[in-house]
Amino acid sequence: MKLLTVFALLAFCTACSSVNTKSDSAQSDATTSTTTNTELSEETTLPTEEKAFVKAIELLDKKSIVAQLGEPAKADDVKIKGSNRIVASIWHYHKINTDENGVYYETTELDFIDDKVVQVVFLNNDGSDVVADPEHTYELPK
Repeated sequence: MKLLTVFALLAFCTACSSVNTKSDSAQSDATTSTTTNTELSEETTLPTEEKAFVKAIELLDKKSIVAQLGEPAKADDVKIKGSNRIVASIWHYHKINTDENGVYYETTELDFIDDKVVQVVFLNNDGSDVVADPEHTYELPK
């Protein structure tokens, strides 16, 4: 399952990096806007409620997230083979988000492409990848 997630993140990263739909001035404006949003977001506290958390976390980069939440309980990085460049990461935090009834999720997973959160997953388990059933394994074509 973890390997499948990693490959999906890597494929998404590759697809996103190969598409350029903005002009240089639009990209510059977007970068300035993102920086401003990140700086403003660092001053506020992240909400614990799941939907509000997802909206807020999308504005932050890794550095800002660590400043607010601390280091993740678990972090896995995906690097390009033969390089030390990290293209994707999966971070786990424990007991930081609640469902709509105020009950805490055991684990929140943040999936990154480069420095930005692209997916948030709320888990009612510790996020470990122990596969008890051998039928739930995946073989990738060579």
